[in-house]
Amino acid sequence: MQNSINPPHSSSGRSLLAVLLILSSINIFAQGSGNKYAGEFLAIGVGGRPLGMGGAFVSLVNDVTAGYWNPGALSLLNYPQFSLMHDERFGNLVNYDYGSVAIPWGVNSSLGLSVIRLGVDDVPNTKNALIDLNNNGYFDNGDRLDYSKISFFNAADWAFIATFSKKQSDKFSYGVNLKVISRSIDDGSAWGIGFDVGAIYSITPKFRVGANLMDLTTTLLAWNTGRKELITPTAKVGSSYDIEIFKTSRITPAVDFDVRFENRRFASLVSAGPVSFDMHAGLEYGFKDLFAIRAGYNDVKQLTFGAGVKLPKLNLDYSFAKFDADDQLGNTHRISVMFTLEDEKFRRKGQ
Repeated sequence: MQNSINPPHSSSGRSLLAVLLILSSINIFAQGSGNKYAGEFLAIGVGGRPLGMGGAFVSLVNDVTAGYWNPGALSLLNYPQFSLMHDERFGNLVNYDYGSVAIPWGVNSSLGLSVIRLGVDDVPNTKNALIDLNNNGYFDNGDRLDYSKISFFNAADWAFIATFSKKQSDKFSYGVNLKVISRSIDDGSAWGIGFDVGAIYSITPKFRVGANLMDLTTTLLAWNTGRKELITPTAKVGSSYDIEIFKTSRITPAVDFDVRFENRRFASLVSAGPVSFDMHAGLEYGFKDLFAIRAGYNDVKQLTFGAGVKLPKLNLDYSFAKFDADDQLGNTHRISVMFTLEDEKFRRKGQ
């Protein structure tokens, strides 16, 4: 008797994504080593404000998101801060979440912890559901799926980032990140440990430069299948400048460059052998430190837009990015909140 077949429950979009994941898993579980794009989920960025500016933020950051953008800037905090962000992509199939906390420590240092998750949840696993009527081990004409035997799994990338930062002087600060990375897809999993080093320098009170060397020692991801991947170093360098307007508002242009060593000859702005260069550019208009509007251009050739409002102890920021002209991949809306314990009893000692 032929097995009964139940109607499918997943949407066509989720089914397509499942096929893509299965195809990619063939490469993931293959033996050998791979380097290019292994840490791509770490390059997406966090925070509505920086993402509204195209990710040009390595010299401009001065809040809890410094744990991601530039660990050297975390020491600029004078009060404890918390931040959360949620991002949905490709018709809500891919979820990207971020949370962080930072506290001043002593007179001139800060400590922080950040968590990032990129995940596709409830992906159908059909490998045990094949009704192989042709008995050839492949799904082809005439074969069926027994939907009662379909299971589901999550494909997720996690990053846990611990940050230490110190203000060396009124102009110069530096910091370091310790990153623990976890990746999983179905029954495959990988772990890795990496380090970032960052610094920020104020040439004048309005003109800043910054640098963040990510995965300084090259981050090794070891899969339980025996496969090994390397996340090669990426250098992020940038500058920003505040232009005051009538003492009530300001315009801040910012530009960053990503220098990678993954041989991205065709997926970069400029390349020279194994070295590639990508640009982020952003512009922010702020009025009396109450609200701001933003625009930018990022490294994947997207125009970005954003806005933010500052309430007592609370910052609300929104950013928008368009994936493609035909809207086939959907647009990305990001919302982030940041809460500051701006109370005298929480103020940094010595300030």
